[in-house]
Amino acid sequence: MTMNDWRADLRLELEKLVDAAVVVGARQQDVYAAILDEIGQLRLAYERDPDPADSVSEQVIEEPSNNWPAADE
Repeated sequence: MTMNDWRADLRLELEKLVDAAVVVGARQQDVYAAILDEIGQLRLAYERDPDPADSVSEQVIEEPSNNWPAADE
């Protein structure tokens, strides 16, 4: 896939997204504004944690506790 291929795919998917929102009643301008807001949030999240999947695997997962009254029966 060349650089132009992924850009063409991205544009097509964005057009589909905007069209789907407009079909259900959203205004096109509102959809564009919402997309830009979400992109801004994604950028902020990426700046805080560029690879969130790494962070999850570093956390210790605790087993559920059987420390409740009916557990002994």
